[in-house]
Amino acid sequence: MTIRTTPDVLLRDMTVDDCEAVARVRVRGWQAAYAGLMPQSHLDAMDITEDAERRRGFFAEGSPVVNVVAERAGLGVIGWACYGPYRENGRRLARGELYAIYVLPEQIGAGAGRALMAQVLTRATADGFPDLALWVLKENAPARRFYERSGFRLDGAEEPFEVDGVLVPEVRYVRALGTP
Repeated sequence: MTIRTTPDVLLRDMTVDDCEAVARVRVRGWQAAYAGLMPQSHLDAMDITEDAERRRGFFAEGSPVVNVVAERAGLGVIGWACYGPYRENGRRLARGELYAIYVLPEQIGAGAGRALMAQVLTRATADGFPDLALWVLKENAPARRFYERSGFRLDGAEEPFEVDGVLVPEVRYVRALGTP
């Protein structure tokens, strides 16, 4: 599926050939978004090649995760989002979960994130999920504002996320989805 959202942004399903570009978006996105929010040693140790190999493994095992990339003319892949069934205690539930949405740091604010979010919401609705949940670092104010502007609301759940032995609190947001 390919959708042009603006004259220079194209959304499409991720392919295995995009693994390196998506790894670059994810690693650079983590390093920019989480600086000061989690151990810098963890962020510094992130490796694009290793992340790309992990992504290739997900494709090889036939994961039920839906992956969408955003491309900008002349720049290639600049953003990535993925969603699928909500995961709780190793089980998949009926609700959906936005697992990740990242845009290259220099592309933040240029519309790719909003386009990816709109695409995820449309597709998750079409897939029959009644709602979509996500977890975000409690102290990540820019991401929380983005999710709130996208219609997500805190539901009161909070859990620590362990990174290199440091507990980093996460909060859960949920958005109801309509019928397609």
